[in-house]
Amino acid sequence: MTTAHVSTAHAGTGSAATHKSTMKDRARPAVHSREWLRKTALRLALAAVLVFCLLPIAFLVATSFKSRDEVLSGHFLPLAPTLANWSSVFEIAPLHWHLFNSLAVAIVSVAVTLVVAVPATYAVVKLRRGPALAGALLSSYVAPPVVALLPLFFMMRHAELNNSILGLGLVDGLMNVPVAFWLLRSFFKQVPVALDEAAWLDGVGYWRTLWRVNLPLLWPGLVSTGLICLILTYNEFLLASVLNSRPDIRTITVAISLFQGERVVNFGQMAAASLVGIAPVYLVALAFQKHLISGLGAGR
Repeated sequence: MTTAHVSTAHAGTGSAATHKSTMKDRARPAVHSREWLRKTALRLALAAVLVFCLLPIAFLVATSFKSRDEVLSGHFLPLAPTLANWSSVFEIAPLHWHLFNSLAVAIVSVAVTLVVAVPATYAVVKLRRGPALAGALLSSYVAPPVVALLPLFFMMRHAELNNSILGLGLVDGLMNVPVAFWLLRSFFKQVPVALDEAAWLDGVGYWRTLWRVNLPLLWPGLVSTGLICLILTYNEFLLASVLNSRPDIRTITVAISLFQGERVVNFGQMAAASLVGIAPVYLVALAFQKHLISGLGAGR
């Protein structure tokens, strides 16, 4: 090959490399532009969801500082803020005691739910027992609670458990078993079956295998499931309003509903009471948000 041919080949290679480099330089702004548009659209969507979630809370805060006439005017922000609603709401109802009742019912309910759901989920997932029962258990949650309201009322009255925190916690706990089963199922599947089989070969029974092998590995799942069931029970209204009629064991959801009178609704006081009622739930969600996210992402 002559020197002229070599020079020509090198020149052709250099021009091709230069052309490729030019094309890459032209493509980079387009890629960066698409990436910027994608991130901007994602941020705008997240901002819209955040505004949608925070708007009711902001409305409650604004309403709690309005007088009755100002609430009816339709303004979002209070023109003449007042603390009368906050000072009178604690005089009308002992909200601190209603909060205690709600938390007590929720704790009893979570204990009942986990005691029933953990062995049931272990039997279905690890022992392969009762798959049809599992389907029936999950389908029972589809039915509205009002269907079972009348039978539950007579059963609780016959057992002398109505008008009691224990009775309401028992009913709420049993009604949350399908939710707990659905959440715990994926956590049990993450524990290798080989660990259970090794324990069974060593002569360990099912209950001890559940207690010593599975439960130490399931604490994150138990915490997240318990928190979700606690929030569900804390927010429950229908059963709490029917199964309990004594004022001293009234829950916070029922107490808030009583601010609606027969003819006039004091929206300012109701907003203040609602903020007091949702404060514990928001504090729990903020403190255990990692466990709540893992629990809400379970059930696959």
